[in-house]
Amino acid sequence: MTDLLDPPASLPPVQDAPAPSAARPPINRRLPAHPVVAIVGATGAVGIELIESLTARDFPVARLKLLASARSAGLRLPFRGREIVVEELTEDSFEGVDVAFFSAGATISRRFVPLAVKAGAVVVDNSSAFRMDPGVPLIVPEVNAPAMAAHEGIIANPNCVAAILTVALAPLAQAARIRRLNVATYQAASGAGAAAMEELRAATGAYLDGQPFTPKVLPHPYAFNFFSHNADVDPDTGYNGEEDKVVAETRRIMGRPDLPVGITCIRVPVLRAHGMAVNVEFDRPISLEEARQLIGVAPGLRLVDDRVGNHFPMPVEATGQEAVLVGRLREDLGDPSGRSLALFIVGDQLLKGAALNAVQIAETLLPR
Repeated sequence: MTDLLDPPASLPPVQDAPAPSAARPPINRRLPAHPVVAIVGATGAVGIELIESLTARDFPVARLKLLASARSAGLRLPFRGREIVVEELTEDSFEGVDVAFFSAGATISRRFVPLAVKAGAVVVDNSSAFRMDPGVPLIVPEVNAPAMAAHEGIIANPNCVAAILTVALAPLAQAARIRRLNVATYQAASGAGAAAMEELRAATGAYLDGQPFTPKVLPHPYAFNFFSHNADVDPDTGYNGEEDKVVAETRRIMGRPDLPVGITCIRVPVLRAHGMAVNVEFDRPISLEEARQLIGVAPGLRLVDDRVGNHFPMPVEATGQEAVLVGRLREDLGDPSGRSLALFIVGDQLLKGAALNAVQIAETLLPR
């Protein structure tokens, strides 16, 4: 995702916090009942969704600090009926903070997350900075919540595709061991940040008006087009960085370091919900009825599988929804053993793929 230099929204400093003490406080593995919350990158696409998710889920915020770059400091963002002024992110921003959500890019996270932890905060980081660090739990609460019990102050929020994919696979994986995954993604503009979303809007308007449009955020024309994900491609393997992330993080979240995963990631002209066509091979046959039952009762999922009405998961219905939509369940005709299923998954990239998952992680740390 993009960082705190995204759309205008930053709060002016409320007070200059005292410099953190040299002695590091003990790690707070759980949060107080009403924590002081900070959001780093508050004015970006995910930052805005974090604010809204805290409200929607009635997270018990004692005080909210919104942090962003100097150019956004002084802006005001709404939160629960009032406006909060965005502060400039500094090294002293985390004094008194209990939980800090970071969504400002890996460079900012590498610099400021250790300072937040040193000041006593638990950090939920949405960047790629710590996701593959063996000492940092990578968490989707419906899948591997127990893994966060031994955190050392940092919990990583996964790549958006990995989060949406694994929450959909979790109930099936609990019923039968997955032997192989093959995934094709249809990824929305929001995964490239607010600027990419605006470029899609502008490009679409220009296309409909018959006007020329030169893309600046993404490398190819976006309106009425789709293309290989814009992450850099490894010239030796042919896989891009997004595909590498999804494979590595899916394996880690599911506790399956050797799980065979094939993947192709595509950027499509949708604003904020990712789709995935998934083929799963299990160690035993799973009937369609069993799969529907497992998905239908699993937390975080909604079964959308109406063959008669030809109604299956769609971005237009997943947008703004906490639940990940799963459907188009079929036996894989390419596997005569009967152990493979095909399904289609759609989830809001800014919610379960980012902000919602982060807030759910923090909820898990609240007193029971």
